[in-house]
Amino acid sequence: MQSIFAIIIGSIFVNNYVLGQFLGICPAIGVTKKIDTAAGMGLAVIFVVTLASTITWFIQNYILVKFGIEYLQTIAFILVIASLVQSVEMVLKKISPNLYDALGVYLPLITTNCMVLGVAIKNIDNGYNLLETIINSVSAAVGFFIALVILASLRERLELCDVPKAFKGVPIAMVTLGLMAIAFMGFNGLA
Repeated sequence: MQSIFAIIIGSIFVNNYVLGQFLGICPAIGVTKKIDTAAGMGLAVIFVVTLASTITWFIQNYILVKFGIEYLQTIAFILVIASLVQSVEMVLKKISPNLYDALGVYLPLITTNCMVLGVAIKNIDNGYNLLETIINSVSAAVGFFIALVILASLRERLELCDVPKAFKGVPIAMVTLGLMAIAFMGFNGLA
């Protein structure tokens, strides 16, 4: 059993899903043109990842294992994630229409964000108990949030720079993301 502190630091910095494992790149590139949009997506992902991982932990341990149908894990987990994302989408549409419009097509894409499924599966594969699952899920989603906000702030600054035409938009975002990943590799010494 890992210490709670090791799980938190490991999930946020050392094994950051965007910068260390390169999962969730589509929303990282798609919603990081503005800090507000990146923060909104990050908060939605924190909610979905935490709730999805908690629910899937119960499904894995009390349904799939009990009935010997662990091979249905991916399908069951995707159904839970899709349901949660649909709920978040409906709530955001009511509570914050501006954020809902800003996130656009990227909000439903949380369903196919491999980071969300990756966290749920990793919790099971690591044999985490419920508390460790929740802590790892929140930490992984906070790491995702941090990566999005940092990338968005850098992209906003790059808009003011004289970037060669061939690098404008997504290419410079990918270069920036790669440089951020190299910088985050320095946290591997903490593990």
